[in-house]
Amino acid sequence: MFRWPAALLLALACSAASAQLSTDTLRASVSSFLIAQTAGVPGKAVIEVGQPDARLALGACSAHEVFLPTGSRAWGRINVGVRCTQGANWTVYIPSRVRVEGEYLVAARALGRGQVIAEGDYAFMRGDLTELPPNMIIDAQQAVGQSVQVAIGAGQPLRADWLRAPPAVQQGQIVKLIARGSGFAVSHDGKALATAQAGQTVQVRTGSGQVVSGIARPGGIVEVMY
Repeated sequence: MFRWPAALLLALACSAASAQLSTDTLRASVSSFLIAQTAGVPGKAVIEVGQPDARLALGACSAHEVFLPTGSRAWGRINVGVRCTQGANWTVYIPSRVRVEGEYLVAARALGRGQVIAEGDYAFMRGDLTELPPNMIIDAQQAVGQSVQVAIGAGQPLRADWLRAPPAVQQGQIVKLIARGSGFAVSHDGKALATAQAGQTVQVRTGSGQVVSGIARPGGIVEVMY
């Protein structure tokens, strides 16, 4: 009866053991992956990696990769995938959590619709950004000078979709009408016939009664190109 040499059996056993991914190895891979994924977040990322299902019996694997399921990102509570790429054919998902500690803007006082945000209308708060509504504002420059589109209560986080740039021109406003063409530019005053945001088309009545259409620009300017 043939007997395997003891040294060879030991080597095979060690090789098989090394190909078995431990729970610690899986969790360390997920942690490293999430650290890389959160390198550019606006705050301090705190990563928590849960335990794989203890009932799983994973086959030997000499190489694996970590991934995020389609449509997900390293933000809040997530399931991170690990798949074997050399060896057994398996994929597992490990529950994890990414918290991002950072500053965000809240309304310092109640803000009414149409109000233009200025210094003193906002304050900074610190917390877990992943627990906040989407589109929250973390930079004051994104808020100052913007017009409030919905009533915002004191202490509520400021969201980008609740704000918009104020109109470039208002209906009835006396605007500077600038006509530009090849080699010339002429300007005179006119009255805006509608309210328009920067970049929108607006009609203006000139002093002679003529109505022309132009592009609204910041600062009460309407530009007509020829």
